[in-house]
Amino acid sequence: MITLSTTLVKRLEDPRLFRQYAYVNGKWTHGEGGREEAVYDPATNEAIGHIPLLEANQITAAVDAAEAAFVHWRALRADERCERLLAWYDLIQANREDLATIMTLEQGKPLPDARGEVEYGASFVRWFAEEGKRTYGETIPSHIPNASLGTIKEPVGIAAMITPWNFPLAMITRKAAAALAAGCPVIVKPANETPFSALALAELAERAGIPEGIFNVVLGEPAEVSKILCSEPRIRALSFTGSTRVGRLLIEQSANTVKRLSLELGGNAPFIVGPDMDPKEAAYAAVAAKFQTAGQDCLAANRILVHESIHDEFVAQFTERMAALTVGNGLHGEVDLGPLIHRQAVEKAAAIVDDAISQGATMVAGDQSQAPGDNFFMPVLLTGVTPQMKVWREENFAPVAGITAYSSDDEVIEMANDTEYGLAAYIYTHDIRRIWKLMRALEYGMVSVNSVKMTGPPVPFGGVKQSGLGREGGATGIDEYLETKYYCLGALGSVSGS
Repeated sequence: MITLSTTLVKRLEDPRLFRQYAYVNGKWTHGEGGREEAVYDPATNEAIGHIPLLEANQITAAVDAAEAAFVHWRALRADERCERLLAWYDLIQANREDLATIMTLEQGKPLPDARGEVEYGASFVRWFAEEGKRTYGETIPSHIPNASLGTIKEPVGIAAMITPWNFPLAMITRKAAAALAAGCPVIVKPANETPFSALALAELAERAGIPEGIFNVVLGEPAEVSKILCSEPRIRALSFTGSTRVGRLLIEQSANTVKRLSLELGGNAPFIVGPDMDPKEAAYAAVAAKFQTAGQDCLAANRILVHESIHDEFVAQFTERMAALTVGNGLHGEVDLGPLIHRQAVEKAAAIVDDAISQGATMVAGDQSQAPGDNFFMPVLLTGVTPQMKVWREENFAPVAGITAYSSDDEVIEMANDTEYGLAAYIYTHDIRRIWKLMRALEYGMVSVNSVKMTGPPVPFGGVKQSGLGREGGATGIDEYLETKYYCLGALGSVSGS
């Protein structure tokens, strides 16, 4: 394995946070087969490190460790688990600058955005640390003579987590903190493009006193690892954030072991602008909603639907605001958009734009000759977008904005719901009757009205239709890792009935 890159040596206050190993049963682990994979800074295409690709028996060893540790972790009082999670939270906060630097180097997002993700990710650890103390059962009025009835909540067991590259820290903490607070050990499989944030979290978890075997990070060929995790019967819950295509595959692979599944899958968010809106206000909000994480965000506004009466002025304001965005290396100064994750993402973005233009869309802005590197894609604005185009039908995961005009509320509801996805939707209008009508009619798990920001620890994050199963965050997030056990306590010597 290579040593720390010069950039990391200069920037990290604590170089021990940069680990080039897997983390299994409290030990930093090499791959037994000698296989490894380079990890690249998408802004420069320079290798910043290598990770081992574990063998199947090493993945199984992580399950063995989690199984052994589960007995003791679940036996801790909820407040004892809370203390360890709060210690983890404090360490994440104390090392937020190093964590943000690692994230920017492996993922590419601007350093201020990376700092924001560290804060966001840490907030879930604190939330679930406290939520673990509120996993209440119920007392049930008895219909059985001389018996007491009720329920208690118990941890489901070992939980596996397959996490994406676009939010390499927060998607782990949002899942793992809930499972750990519930009493479940976890096995995390981060994306191979962005493994170092996960490994830094493992280092801090160890320092926080989370016992060996409770927080494991495994690395390997994605298809190989996911197949093992899905087929392993001792893993009782699986949480995944990623594409709908992969989500369907994981459902199939988990069928034989009937796992508890929590899936946050693709999105195709509509951004609806009512006729009463100030075009400038709405356009600026739409730019923020579209280009967050360079468009590589499941909540990014994918289809911008603007009332025909303000369409032209909205486009003008959107174009002006988009032109002010700065594209560049996330480590360098005031940058709004970093690179896409790799060259294939750039090629996909270009293909989406070409497809739209070939079917009649107009490219208002988006000169790719200005891109500062191979993995960068300048923001694009397309008008005249129609449902036949890929930019409408697919989650483009790129800084490509498509605008379509509509004429009535009923029409825009039909347009917005014209997708297999149902994660998030945005509404911009001040008409309370329109707000209520759209909010209720939109087939999405989350609807944000007059606000780009909609997520956070108290929020039940998740979608409907083919955007997933279950919810993360909020009061219900911990339930993904708990089983409800019913009990019937009969008095000795009594005769009970069915």
